[in-house]
Amino acid sequence: MTNHCADRLLAACERTQSLACVGLDPRVGLLPEAVRQQALAAAGGGREGVCAAFQAFNRGIISAVAGRCPVIKPQVACYEAYGSAGMAVLEDTIATARAAGLEVIADGKRNDIGSTATHYREAWLSGPPGLDEECVLAGAGADWLTVNGYLGADGVRPMLDDPPGAHGVFVLVKTSNPGSAELQGQPSGEGSVMEVMARLVAGWGHDRLGQCGLSDIGAVVGATWPDEARRLREIMPETLFLVPGYGAQGGSAADALAGLRSQGDGVIINASRSIIGAGCGLDPAADWREAIAAALEAMNADIASAR
Repeated sequence: MTNHCADRLLAACERTQSLACVGLDPRVGLLPEAVRQQALAAAGGGREGVCAAFQAFNRGIISAVAGRCPVIKPQVACYEAYGSAGMAVLEDTIATARAAGLEVIADGKRNDIGSTATHYREAWLSGPPGLDEECVLAGAGADWLTVNGYLGADGVRPMLDDPPGAHGVFVLVKTSNPGSAELQGQPSGEGSVMEVMARLVAGWGHDRLGQCGLSDIGAVVGATWPDEARRLREIMPETLFLVPGYGAQGGSAADALAGLRSQGDGVIINASRSIIGAGCGLDPAADWREAIAAALEAMNADIASAR
C-alpha cells in the first residue's frame, strides 16, 4: 500500500469509482428531524444538545457515503463555533471516517509562518511532541489540510512533512466565491495573481510527487471558474485540484471537471449542502441516510456522464 497521500487519494477514487468529496459541514438547519428530536430528548437544546446531534448526524452520513466516495471534508468553522464540545465532535468525525476507509481533508484554511505554521501541521496532521523526546502525540488525524498560501513559501513549507507525502495541503489558488476576482483575478506581470500563486504551487510541489505523478501540495480551484481551471491545469500539471462550488454554488459537473488531467484524474469535487441536506425535511420515520446516499449516487452519476 502506498504511503503518499496523493497516491492514497487516487487509489480511493479508483476503489469507489468516484471523484466526489462530501463536505461534512453540519448546521442546525440541515439536521433531519429524527436526529434533532433524539438530541433534544437526550441532551436538551443547548450547546451539548447541538453537538450530540452533530455527532449522530456525521456518523450517519459517514455510514451512508463510505464506499461510495473517496473522501470527506469537514469545515472546521462549523465545529469551532461550538467550542470544545464542537471540536470533540470533529475529532470523532475524523476518527469515524478513517475507520470507515475514507480519506479526510480538514478544511481550516490555515496560514501563518514558522513555528505557528508547524503547530497547525501538528494539530491537524502529524501530531505534536510530548514531554518524552521520543513521544509524538496524536493530531486530529486528517490526511490533508486546506491552507492560504498568500504568505509565501515560508507559510506553506512548515505545514508539510519531510520526507514528502505522509500528509498533504490544498493551497487556495482560485476560490469559488464571486469576490475572488477582486484579488485573484487582478493582473500581475504577464498573467494574474492566481497564476502567480499557481506557479508557486507547481514549483513547491515539483519534487514531492507520488507514484501517480501528483504532489502532496494540491490547489483549491473552484468549479464556478471553468475557464480559469483549464488555464491553471496548464500551469500546474502535477497538482491535485480540490474543486468546491459544485451543486449549491452553481457549478455543473462539466465545470467541475474542467481541470482534469489528460489521464482523466487529478480533481476531487466537493459538495456539501446538496448531499448532507438531502435528509432535511423528511418525515421523522423516513431513513434520512438513504436520502443522503441517493444524493451522492446522483452526484456520482452526474460526474460520470460529464467525463
